[in-house]
Amino acid sequence: MAVIQALRTALFYLLFLGQTVILAIIVGTAAMIRRGRTDFGWRVAQYWAAANLTLLRRIVGISTEVSGIENLPPGPCIIAGKHMSDWDIFALLPHTSGKPAFMAKKELMDIPFFGQAAASFDTIMVDRKAGAEGIPRMMADARKALAKGCRIIIFPEGTRKAPLADPDYRQGIVRMYRELNVPVVPVALDSGLYWGRNSLVAWPGTARAKFLPAIQPGLTDAAFRALLIETVERETRALVLDAIDRGIARPVTGDLAERARAARQAAAG
Repeated sequence: MAVIQALRTALFYLLFLGQTVILAIIVGTAAMIRRGRTDFGWRVAQYWAAANLTLLRRIVGISTEVSGIENLPPGPCIIAGKHMSDWDIFALLPHTSGKPAFMAKKELMDIPFFGQAAASFDTIMVDRKAGAEGIPRMMADARKALAKGCRIIIFPEGTRKAPLADPDYRQGIVRMYRELNVPVVPVALDSGLYWGRNSLVAWPGTARAKFLPAIQPGLTDAAFRALLIETVERETRALVLDAIDRGIARPVTGDLAERARAARQAAAG
């Protein structure tokens, strides 16, 4: 089964990367001609996300389930999600009220056409090499996005993590919460069980994301950080362990088995 699934995954990557490049060139070129967000660009983005979810379902066997949408407040907010897979982007995009503003590394924004396309969606650039000097620009871009009615999507750990890996939340989300004064909606998910970072094999199953009750402005930095981490990690752990208990195609061995065992012991304790 692993060999067949690897071949299916390779076909998915070929189609996924191919259409991403083509659409980036189209939207990037359009953005060079007409700067800013356009209905055309948003329709292409919707198609891109839906098409990739369809490819995952039909070729790889990964279905999508999103719950807790009622927890999204009307108007601008920050969506702070766990990050395990590119699936997370496809699954969250439809729930941004047509005005997403993703956080993205400067290296991605420097890619020809892709960078122009991303900029047309009010993407907020994160320049890690600039250190503290890059924060004012990041915050200024975030304020502009919120003023336009955007929902900012941020992955607070800054990179994709393996299921049940130790959390590593960065301070950027804390500063955004303190200074932007909008609700933060935590998101738990288990997509890494099916499509992991740099994985050559994507496994069939139902990837799930769950929007959790919004954290309202007004907490101290420490209280907000603790609540965000506790909420996201608890609900993510529940999703992952529930999926394993129900049975998944991916072999639960090695590091995953050890992390699952440790998570169960911690929960019991």
